[in-house]
Amino acid sequence: MNRTDAQRRIADFREQIRRHDHLYYVEAQPEISDFEYDKLYAELKKLEEQFPELITPDSPTQRVGGAPLKEFKSVRHVVPMMSLDNTYSIEELRTFDTRVRKLLPDEKIEYVLEPKIDGVSISVTYRDGKFDVGATRGDGTTGDDITANLKTIHAIPLQLSGKNPPRLLEARGEAYIKVADFQKLNAEREKAGEPLFQNPRNTAGGSLKQLDPNIVARRPLNAVFYAIAAAEGVSFKKQSEVLDTLKRFGLPTHSRWWLCQDIEEVIARAEELQKLEAKLPFQIDGAVVKVNELAQWTRLGTTAKSPRYAIAYKYSHEQAQTKLKDIVIQVGRTGTLTPVADLEPVFLAGSTISRATLHNEDEIKRKDIRIGDTVIIEKAGEVIPAVVGVVETKRSKNARSFDFVKHIHGKCPVCGGPIARDPEFVAWRCENISCPAQLKRTVEHFAMRGAMDIEGLGEVLVGQLVDTGLVKDIADLYSLNVEQLSGLERMAEKSATNVVNAIAASKECELWRLINGLGILHVGEGAARKLADHFGSLDNFAAASVEELQQCQDVGPAMAESIHDFFQNPKNREVLKKLQHAGVRPIAHRPSPIAHAGPFVGKTVVVTGTLEKFSREEAKEALRKAGANVTDSVSKKTDYLIVGEDAGSKLDKAQALGVKTLTEKAFLEMLK
Repeated sequence: MNRTDAQRRIADFREQIRRHDHLYYVEAQPEISDFEYDKLYAELKKLEEQFPELITPDSPTQRVGGAPLKEFKSVRHVVPMMSLDNTYSIEELRTFDTRVRKLLPDEKIEYVLEPKIDGVSISVTYRDGKFDVGATRGDGTTGDDITANLKTIHAIPLQLSGKNPPRLLEARGEAYIKVADFQKLNAEREKAGEPLFQNPRNTAGGSLKQLDPNIVARRPLNAVFYAIAAAEGVSFKKQSEVLDTLKRFGLPTHSRWWLCQDIEEVIARAEELQKLEAKLPFQIDGAVVKVNELAQWTRLGTTAKSPRYAIAYKYSHEQAQTKLKDIVIQVGRTGTLTPVADLEPVFLAGSTISRATLHNEDEIKRKDIRIGDTVIIEKAGEVIPAVVGVVETKRSKNARSFDFVKHIHGKCPVCGGPIARDPEFVAWRCENISCPAQLKRTVEHFAMRGAMDIEGLGEVLVGQLVDTGLVKDIADLYSLNVEQLSGLERMAEKSATNVVNAIAASKECELWRLINGLGILHVGEGAARKLADHFGSLDNFAAASVEELQQCQDVGPAMAESIHDFFQNPKNREVLKKLQHAGVRPIAHRPSPIAHAGPFVGKTVVVTGTLEKFSREEAKEALRKAGANVTDSVSKKTDYLIVGEDAGSKLDKAQALGVKTLTEKAFLEMLK
């Protein structure tokens, strides 16, 4: 194929992929299967590899790539990204309308009402139709350059639609994660033994702060746009026209918004939207009301903080107002430091509330919550009280801003150990695995089936061991005796003996079990197996540099940094020494002889459904010993899908991709 033909075919493939991206991510109306889409993408990538001089920044293959950034550059917004005034009151909506009409006497006022997605504010600039710069809101004047991260979001086009794009277009919007995608992400993390994310908004925010775009690409981020801050070569006079223009250029916009003739219609539509809240695929926290005529925006002007032409109407769920007396820091079982509001007691939804979560440091800053404020609390999910906002009109002159790190003097408030900022979780975390606040969870994780597999060491017993001081770190398990255990509540001598024997038996474990059992952030069972195979011994693993760690399959910069930091911690090194002195001698995985010459050697295999002769984990272990690479998702790289009873979507996908399926009987025959 000559260069001219290649150029024509590449352009055709790119146009097809952009169209299918828009149908899938923006319109939610895909026309082709994942398999067919993957074939298009593979053809484009193959052609670009043959003709690398034809690769352009706006090609669909360039969404992810390049080395991780050392830090974000700053971007100064040409037009400030202002925050909106907000209210929880219908009467205050009417007051907003009265204020607008007072400033614009005898003028016709229309409003546009849009859903207020609970996401992270972003700005994207296109030049001559091509994606140029993406940024965070920051302080409203200056934000972070997150161009590489925003390019990984398929809903954001790398090139605007249409033949005559504007010379300049800066669109404002929100990055967010759909509820179903968030639940799926957490289910995958739970299965891998990784910490769970707190909520969709914080997960989106933490993802965009990652310095490695490859990590961001694995997050199910989405986007919606609702404003144009600057434009050259295109014009519009109304907010309703702005939304239509954004959609025309291929940018995702709200699928549902309302043009309202007066404030009473605004109120009716806001109440209509609230009734739809539970059915929406994303989280919203209210509605945004904007004057429709853009020329009127100029005449209405702004205050120091907010525009006068718009207001956010936030939905009231189960809420109450009370005084924030203080902010205290609690350490969770996974080491996360969570700020908690100490409140003047208030009755809410059937109970008296004196404490409520503040989520994390960024949420306190975003909501400008200060000690001494009158705050609005809400029962999130009707269970956990949370501070959702501040009543600024009731702010005391003595209200004090809260500095997270200074408040705890830069140390864990429980153990005094070192803390580190985890951008992925938008949180601070205690790095000491022996911290009493997280010790119970650490010991439970260490003993679980996917780690050291110590039978009988469950939640109740672990709680007693930590509370009585018998276990101060995971290494103390190996010094326990029958007499100590049988003295605990509900522990007979026979049960105590069984637990002590199970602990002793775990000393000669496979290396991957100990690596997983240590509970290193970002390291789940799958990664632990690959790390054990790659390094061969605990000493080699612990001594590896960040660069050496990244040479292991599937270990990226974030995981490598986390592992390296873990072994640099003196308290963690002390626990490892105690384990060695206790006789814990992990061995590298040694494949059985069949693994050198069997039908599963080097094959990628997935197991689905219920098997008769095996549990699913037993089947996976048998496959690993037979030399297979066992994964949890079906792709075109999968060689076999082993199918049990009640197989679901994995079987459908395997059939669509032409992946060979095996019954349990056929699987057993091949194992022999």
